[in-house]
Amino acid sequence: MIRRILLIGLMLAAVFAGRSASAADHPGKEAYDALKDRVIAEFSEKTPKEWGETVTGVKTRLATNEHVIALTLDACGSPHGKGFDAQLINYLERERIPATLFINSRWIDANRELFLQLAANPLFETGNHGLLHKPASVNGRSVYGINGTKDVAELVDEIELNAVKIRELTGKKPRWYRSGTAYYDEVAVAVAERLGYTVIGFNVLGDAGATYNKEQVREALLKAGPGAIVIMHMNHPEGQTAAGTLAALPELKKRGFRFVKLSDYGVK
Repeated sequence: MIRRILLIGLMLAAVFAGRSASAADHPGKEAYDALKDRVIAEFSEKTPKEWGETVTGVKTRLATNEHVIALTLDACGSPHGKGFDAQLINYLERERIPATLFINSRWIDANRELFLQLAANPLFETGNHGLLHKPASVNGRSVYGINGTKDVAELVDEIELNAVKIRELTGKKPRWYRSGTAYYDEVAVAVAERLGYTVIGFNVLGDAGATYNKEQVREALLKAGPGAIVIMHMNHPEGQTAAGTLAALPELKKRGFRFVKLSDYGVK
């Protein structure tokens, strides 16, 4: 507990130090603590009944039936997930294919300059993938052997401290949130909404955590329909996500699909 308190304190100090904008645009520690206290008071007595990837409030597709697909790429920042799939991103840039990038704080720390380059590229928009890549829980539920946030207080830190970091680095607060593992309870989703985020799921599993081979990625992407949100990963260059994507996207274009960012159409 003491170690965690010290860690959060150091993160807050680093985030709020050296601010150049107004206090209204960049709330300091007192404002952050006040927000956190309000959210804890509002949600701490609520008991979740759902747990999964598609609980109440999670948005899984674009708000359109047009032939458009949103590619969403996670960068998780785990001990073995701090890499960068340059082949995948270079292809998207070369072909002018937009995407929404869900970035975790640990990945930013390991790839600061690269993150700034991606955030400045108008092809991409930045989503919030959490501080420590934890499942979004208000009672510590776990999945895939990863413990979720243990309570509302830890959930607020998981969501908001990464958002503050992104805003300090880019000048923009992310609009979208996806938890580590993309698992939630419905109270955690409501907390994220209370903090101002739309929680993004998916309806096409593009690479299963970068474990799919080239053909599996290709087959998954070719199943995408109008308004699909695809989840893949951009932090595992050793995987075959890029190869499968490069094989599938030209075929999807032949079928009349375009690729968009989440913000181009909104979600439902």
